[in-house]
Amino acid sequence: MNARVMISLEEMVVNFGGKPLFDGLTMHITAGDKICLVGKNGAGKTTLMRLITGELEADGGKRFALNGITIGYLAQNVPHAPGTRVHDFVMSGLAKENQSEDKHYLADQVIVPMQLRPDASMDTLSGGQLRRAALARALVAGPDVLLLDEPTNHLDLAAIEWLEQFLASYRGACMVISHDRTFLANISRKVFWLDQGMIRVCPTGYSGFEDWAEIIIEQEARTLHNMQKKLEQEEAWTQGGISARRKRNQRRMSELRRLREHLKSSKAAYANRLKAVEVDALAPVQASKIIVEFKAVSKSFTRDGHATRILNDFHLRMMRGDKLGILGKNGSGKSTFLKLLVGELEPDSGYVKRGKSIDIAYFDQNRSLLNPKKSLWDTLCPEGGDYVFIGNDENRPRHVCAYLKQFLFDPKMARDLVGTLSGGQQNRLMLAKILLMPCNVLILDEPTNDLDMDTLDMLTDMLADYEGTLIVVSHDRDFLDRTVTEVIAFEGDGVVEHVVGGYSDYIESKRPQKALKVRAEKPESAPVPKVKAVVALSGKERHELEKLPAKISALEAEIAALSSTLADTALYTSQPEVFDKTSRRLGKASEELSAAELRWLELEEKRERLSAS
Repeated sequence: MNARVMISLEEMVVNFGGKPLFDGLTMHITAGDKICLVGKNGAGKTTLMRLITGELEADGGKRFALNGITIGYLAQNVPHAPGTRVHDFVMSGLAKENQSEDKHYLADQVIVPMQLRPDASMDTLSGGQLRRAALARALVAGPDVLLLDEPTNHLDLAAIEWLEQFLASYRGACMVISHDRTFLANISRKVFWLDQGMIRVCPTGYSGFEDWAEIIIEQEARTLHNMQKKLEQEEAWTQGGISARRKRNQRRMSELRRLREHLKSSKAAYANRLKAVEVDALAPVQASKIIVEFKAVSKSFTRDGHATRILNDFHLRMMRGDKLGILGKNGSGKSTFLKLLVGELEPDSGYVKRGKSIDIAYFDQNRSLLNPKKSLWDTLCPEGGDYVFIGNDENRPRHVCAYLKQFLFDPKMARDLVGTLSGGQQNRLMLAKILLMPCNVLILDEPTNDLDMDTLDMLTDMLADYEGTLIVVSHDRDFLDRTVTEVIAFEGDGVVEHVVGGYSDYIESKRPQKALKVRAEKPESAPVPKVKAVVALSGKERHELEKLPAKISALEAEIAALSSTLADTALYTSQPEVFDKTSRRLGKASEELSAAELRWLELEEKRERLSAS
C-alpha cells in the first residue's frame, strides 16, 4: 500500500539574479517520511524549504499540498513580539482553539531539554537560545509536515539525543537539514540529495547515503568518459572528409555541436560536484613540551543565590601534540575551562601553569575575530596589501582573492561586508583567518555550526594532519570521533570524566558493565578440554570458497544496476511500486553482499592459517 502524498512540487523553476537555481525540480513528501535534505552550500536547501511552505513563489511549476494539512518550519531567523515570555512564544505556534492543557504541559516538557525557563523574556535570550525556543515551538505545534533547518545548532549532546528520540516517535512527516552526520543517520529513512538543481532520492537513510552517492558519481564518470569518446569519434569524422561532405550532412554537424555543449555542461556539473575546500596544511610553530597544567583547581560561581561548582580539585596535564575534545551540557563549565586555560579567569584554589612558548589561536562561536562592518579583504589583510601569508610565513604568499576562492568564496565578494554573509559563510571566513595566524595551540569552540559538509570534511582532514595541540568543544559526535584522541566530559557539579579516545569511546565507558571479566575462571578440578586440530578445509568449504568471488561480483553488478534505476527522479512518482520493490531489493542485496564478503574473508583466513601450519 503506497503512502499518501502530503506535499508535491512539480517541474519547479526558480531563478536568482538571472541564473536558474532550480529548473524542472520535482519532489514529493509522503505521510510518515523521515527525510534528510543534503546538498552543497548554495545548492538551494533553504530555498526548497520555503517553496514547500509556500512562503516563496516559484517562477514556474506547480505546488500541491493535501487539503487541511499543517506545516511547521524551523527557520534560521526567529522573529517575536517584544516582551513575549518563552512559554507564550512556544504556544504561539498553535491556533487558539488548539491550546489545550495537554499542549501547555507538552510545551513545558519540551522547553526543559532546550535549557530554557518558561517564564524568561524572549528579549533577554541569546541568539542560540532564540533558536532553541523556535525549535520548541515547532515541535509543540506537532504539524503534519515538520521542516527543520539546522536544528542541532546551539544544542548540547543531551538535547540532541533527546531530539533524536522525539523525532523517532514523531507521527508526522519530517524533513531535516543538518551537517551532523550522526544525527542524520539516527533520524532519517530517506535522503533527498539536492544536486545541480534536481532531487535524487536515496532510499536507505543517511547511514547508507555516502556509499550510494559514490556509486552514482562513478556511474556519471563512466557516462562522461563514453560521451567524450563519442565526441572524439564525431570530430574525427568531420576532420576526415572534405568541406562538401560536411555540408551534405548538416544534421550530423548539428548533432556534434549539441554533443559538445552537453558534454561541456555535464563536465562542469561533475567538476562542481567534486569541488571541495582545499587549503595548505597548518604548520605549528615550536611550543613547550608541557602546554598547560591544572593542579588541584577548583572553581565555582554564584547564580541566582546558589553556588554552582564547575571544577573541584581538578588535575590535568596537556602535552604538545595532544588532541582534546570537550563535552558537556550548556552551563556545565566548558567555557569556564577554556577561560582558565587561556588566562582570562583565575581559579578559586589550585593553580594553572601555562607553557612559556605557546601561541593560541581561538575560534569562538561568537566569531569575535570578525567585524561585520569590514570587508572580507580587510578582514584577511588588516594591515593592507593584496597578499596573505599562511602562518605569517613570507615564503607562503597567496593573493587574497585566490585564498578566498580556496574557501569557496567568489572573488567578486572580496569587497563585500562581513555582515552580509550567512552564518556558514562567516564560519568559513573565520577558518580562513585562523589559518593565517601563527599558532601551536588551536582552540575551536563549536566550529561546526552552520558549516556545510564539504567545509566540515576539509576541517576534519586539516586537523587530522595538524601537528600542534588541539582543543575542540563540539556537539558533533562524528566530528569528535574523527579529530580528537582524548575526551574530557563535564558532567556537572564539578564532576569531570577523562577518557582516551573519541566520543564513541566516551559513550562506551558510560555503559554499565555487564561482566567484569571476559572469561570466568574454571575450577581447579575441571579438566582442560582437548581441541582436535583441523587438518584442512572440508570439501563443502572449498566449493563455497571457489563460488564466492563470482557471487560477490554478481551482487556488486546488481547493486549498481538497482542504484542506477533509483537515480531516475521520475520513478518515485511515475512507478511507485517499482520504486518500492527496487528499494527493498537494494537493501537486501547490500545485506547479502556484506554477508558474502564476510564469509569469503572467514574461509580465506582459515585456508591461509591451515596452509601455514
